[in-house]
Amino acid sequence: MTKVQEIPLNQIRRPLPRENDSNKVAALMESIREIGQQEPIDVLEVDGQYYGFSGCHRYEACQRLGKETILARVRKAPRAVLKMHLA
Repeated sequence: MTKVQEIPLNQIRRPLPRENDSNKVAALMESIREIGQQEPIDVLEVDGQYYGFSGCHRYEACQRLGKETILARVRKAPRAVLKMHLA
């Protein structure tokens, strides 16, 4: 089951580093500042820990804006699913 909720940014682990497009991050920062975050990021919750694999630009934009939380679509998953994402 998936639910949308606010998650503290500092509780989301991002195990796969990615290079973000700085222009896209800047545009998202402006949009989030003006109208708020419209699209949640997707995170997996495994054993009470949050893992983010998508929404990298939204994550960075919220981080750079000094937001403490981010709107996220949370899906509980077993460790086996996490391992598939890391493979």
